[in-house]
Amino acid sequence: MTALSTRAGVLRLRIVRPADLPLITAWMNDPAVAAFWELAGPPEVTERHVCAQLAEDSHSVPQIGVLNGVPVSYWEVYRVEQDRLADYYPADPGDIGLHLLLGPPQSRGRGLGTVLLDAMAEHLLRTSPRVVAEPDVRNTPSVRAFTRAGFSSTGEIDLPEKRAALMMRERQTARTP
Repeated sequence: MTALSTRAGVLRLRIVRPADLPLITAWMNDPAVAAFWELAGPPEVTERHVCAQLAEDSHSVPQIGVLNGVPVSYWEVYRVEQDRLADYYPADPGDIGLHLLLGPPQSRGRGLGTVLLDAMAEHLLRTSPRVVAEPDVRNTPSVRAFTRAGFSSTGEIDLPEKRAALMMRERQTARTP
């Protein structure tokens, strides 16, 4: 388990377990989340997605973020060079991709996404030269959170399921207060 100190408290990250699936399914079925993650539906939809992330040959690590003892986030941290995203920009070896879902509605809209993204990026940049994200351009709160967490937009890309803002944070990027 990884523990990250943030302005909001201690964020503990752990690999998703089968017992987490009902919680993740509930989050995926929240209309605000479903609009962008496109994984709403019965538990089997979430289970298929998460199990693919957990597969031994996967390049992604799904994690639950527990802030001050409360599960608040679902993360996917992945190796870009092994992901289809590498086909959409000049990926460097070592680029790490990042997806974040803030689960409980009360966790959203208060700047928590920025705080958690900043802490996670700082953690990942200890071993990687660059962290990359591709939030849907329509998801203004997400794009804003990435920007406030020190990520720069390098343009937009057309992925099969969305038009995405290609966001990057490099090791030398200073944090925005």
